Amino acid sequence: MAQYSRIEVARVMQETGLVPLFFNNNIEVSKKVLKACYNGGARLLEFTARGDFAHEVFGELTKYAVAELPGMIMGVGSVTDAAAASLYMSLGANFIVTPVLREDIALVCNRRKVLWSPGCGSLTEIAKAEELGCEIVKLFPGGIYGPNFIKAIKGPQPWTSIMPTGGVAPTKENLEGWFNAGATCVGMGSKLIKKEENGEFDLQKIESLTKEALQIIKALKT
Repeated sequence: MAQYSRIEVARVMQETGLVPLFFNNNIEVSKKVLKACYNGGARLLEFTARGDFAHEVFGELTKYAVAELPGMIMGVGSVTDAAAASLYMSLGANFIVTPVLREDIALVCNRRKVLWSPGCGSLTEIAKAEELGCEIVKLFPGGIYGPNFIKAIKGPQPWTSIMPTGGVAPTKENLEGWFNAGATCVGMGSKLIKKEENGEFDLQKIESLTKEALQIIKALKT
């Protein structure tokens, strides 16, 4: 069961402006990556459930976060149907992120007051998501649309909160483009969750990049 309501999660997304996202099927490796993000200041993490037995890894990762990382809000991404959303919520997911807009996922999340963020690519989809109770819309793939898309959407719909994912990097130039256009927060994957040449996660780099990204975002939001 979720520890945080959708309003609480939305507030942290808005305040911190950053949602790191990654997937690994090894629980011990996943714990280390999560800890690196946490040490860097991140207080949200989207576990992109794209592999076999991902729910088992997420369940253990959530237990670890609850026991060892106070204030860390765990969520799940790449959720494609209501059954999967319900499964992950039963394992402690505090928010659900989807690649597409699906009403069945909206219903099961709203029933439990869990934040859900659907991938949208048009004003019509964004409006439909908000009619279904969405607090923060995911713009995906963000790199295809770019900051100007957000700026255009905020014209007729200034109340819309958007989280671009894909095409986001932990650099001042990139983040400046998104937040100056009106992004509420950003989702960041491989550009933040760095690996070494041997394929292993570079934990020190992940921590430092997370810290730097949050500092840049804080400056842009003030």
